[in-house]
Amino acid sequence: MSIRIVTDSSCDLPEAVVAEHGVRVVPLSIRFGDEEFIDREQLTTAEFWARCSQQDTLPETAAPAPGQFEQTYRELIAEGATGIVVVSLSGALSATMQSAELAARSIDEVPIRVVDSRSVTLGVGTIVLACARLAADGASIDEVEALAVDRASRTKVFGALDTLENLKKGGRIGNAKALLATALAIKPIIEVVDGAVEQSGKQRTRSKALKFLVDKVAEYEGRISDLAVLHADCSDVDQFVELLRPHYDGEIVVGEIGPVIGTHAGRGTIGVAFDVRA
Repeated sequence: MSIRIVTDSSCDLPEAVVAEHGVRVVPLSIRFGDEEFIDREQLTTAEFWARCSQQDTLPETAAPAPGQFEQTYRELIAEGATGIVVVSLSGALSATMQSAELAARSIDEVPIRVVDSRSVTLGVGTIVLACARLAADGASIDEVEALAVDRASRTKVFGALDTLENLKKGGRIGNAKALLATALAIKPIIEVVDGAVEQSGKQRTRSKALKFLVDKVAEYEGRISDLAVLHADCSDVDQFVELLRPHYDGEIVVGEIGPVIGTHAGRGTIGVAFDVRA
């Protein structure tokens, strides 16, 4: 039996990690005005940030078409897959999950299970890795699906925004509030709750925001698995990882936040994703 794992490009897993675990990633699209790009295929993360800095409006993201998922399913079947588990970007935030489900209905050859991660960025990515490891150990599709559902209920994601520029561009805050917050070095804290991204307080200065994130990890110390660090072109990511190491002795996956989440969070956002064991 060969169970394969499919996800979407919101997972923000490094390419090397995706390749190592044989995970297939279906990309979303990014639109800058009339120009449309396939995430990470036609537009690198560096190119995305460069374009964002030159424009006053935010780009838009679009879910993959069902046909993109169907093509991926058929390719995996041709490679010998006997079942497929899809771990999708939160259904509360995107139509990606619906596309994956629609495509699954057109496949009769093998069972396909679509699971709502109820998470974003490396929250999705850590669930994907756990499922890929279990599948590689020979688990059944029922066991892999059950793990994905369980992890979706236990995965935590916290992030610290470095700038309110994207919130201003997106119309979520006014110019005056953005200017005041910038002058006071306020860093909003976000958390993924029930599949949605919610504001979870604020900190003065970046160093206090990073300490808040470290304290969150420390709060669950001893119960964490699959700790990951997500960042949006941050020069201090290595130092942040070192701050986390006293609280977690496993491998820490570091991934770049791509356009899907970066559009709203903005450059300089940094955060953590991890599973909390029951």
